[in-house]
Amino acid sequence: MSIARNCLMGLVLAAAGLFGGLDRAKASDPALIEAAKKEGQVIWYTSFVENQLARPLAAAFEKKYPGIKVQIVPGTATDLLLKLLGEARAGGVRGDVHHGGSSLWPLLKADAIEKYIPDAAKDYPDNLKDKDGLWTADALYFLVAAVNTDMVSPGDEPKTYDDLLDPKWKGRIAWTNQMTQGGAAGFIGTILTAMGEEKGMAYLRKLADQKLINVPSNQRVVLDQVIAGEYPIAIATFNNHSVLSAAKGAPVKWLKLEPVTNTLDTVMLLKGPHRNAGKLFIDYSLSEEGQKVVREAGYIPANPKVAAKVPELKPQEGKFKVQVLTPNMVEEGLPKWVAVYNELFK
Repeated sequence: MSIARNCLMGLVLAAAGLFGGLDRAKASDPALIEAAKKEGQVIWYTSFVENQLARPLAAAFEKKYPGIKVQIVPGTATDLLLKLLGEARAGGVRGDVHHGGSSLWPLLKADAIEKYIPDAAKDYPDNLKDKDGLWTADALYFLVAAVNTDMVSPGDEPKTYDDLLDPKWKGRIAWTNQMTQGGAAGFIGTILTAMGEEKGMAYLRKLADQKLINVPSNQRVVLDQVIAGEYPIAIATFNNHSVLSAAKGAPVKWLKLEPVTNTLDTVMLLKGPHRNAGKLFIDYSLSEEGQKVVREAGYIPANPKVAAKVPELKPQEGKFKVQVLTPNMVEEGLPKWVAVYNELFK
């Protein structure tokens, strides 16, 4: 009887492993690797800088898994989203993997995303992955204040958000007017989330009295204008951009006004023709090995076990607090954040 029970238990456990692995197959699972090799390729729609990250990551994956080719479909985030939505309307997307925070919800509404919980992300904190497998963070971005060090001495640097309200900064603070999670809207979202609705709105009204300079361009352009001395300070710039410029001798420094806005680049599995290869590629890109490629390309890896190229760019090593804006928070809050911008800052 005990032999029979043991056999039955073995069958139950085997079945559980088989069916439980359908949406969470391990990257090292021979069955997944074999299925991916039969498909022979993965089509990756990516807005990552092609020679900086897309090609190195694809090459590293192909070296690890011979026989599976990565077809890179490059483009801007907007162009790729429009392409994928057009494919979805025409009968089905051709891509297998895509990424980007702003693409998630339109693609989800178009029924173009396949739920997948990557095994490589099992140690990622909950705010860097979707519990249902819709997305996982593959790179991090930290929006910070930055100053021109020739124009602002260390003793005059703002240390808190309240310091931005000092009259000496009136008409001298620049930011991008982009209504995205990585622009003015994301900054507003962080303030309202961290301070609460009442205190956050009171703070933003005071900040609006500082007559912020709206720059009709992206974060990099705003930072370049600070470096050129057009403005002494900017908010909502990327901390890695300041580090890269300072390493080349630019007079710039990023500031740890807390909480720092933390936005995510997210990777997602599409309902494309090579879903096993897509799963394998996602697992690889999120693994320690894949995230080291992300790091060497100058991006900030999401994997908590992989430090940034300049370790202080990440919260744990840099000792700064963050407010993570997940795709779910952005989807729910962005219309309000834009409305606040239009009311107070436009």
